[in-house]
Amino acid sequence: MTIESTQDKGRKELLARVTRLVDLADYQTGAIVSRTVIDKSMGSVTFFAFDEGQGLSEHTAPYDALVYILDGEAEVTISGRVMLLGEGEMVIIPANEPHVLRANKRFKMLLTLVRS
Repeated sequence: MTIESTQDKGRKELLARVTRLVDLADYQTGAIVSRTVIDKSMGSVTFFAFDEGQGLSEHTAPYDALVYILDGEAEVTISGRVMLLGEGEMVIIPANEPHVLRANKRFKMLLTLVRS
């Protein structure tokens, strides 16, 4: 008998299927929803849905990160430089740079971390 986590089961449901990224999860009032799409030693892909007013406080990551906006509008600050990103836009956050993400309006994004 194999025991699998809910997260593993959720990823398996995505394998070899056509899926709209923007539909991976709904917005939740007053919350940030995340769903891991791929998690490998070389990198990860995670879907996020931020409700209005939510955000991630300033932090750094040891890897480059690609943020791609699927819906809405995100305020991304990298090393003090504020950028507004809308649907279909992306930014690469360099490794070890302090950054902040804020939802002045709710938004959905795909985060890709490259670990090498």
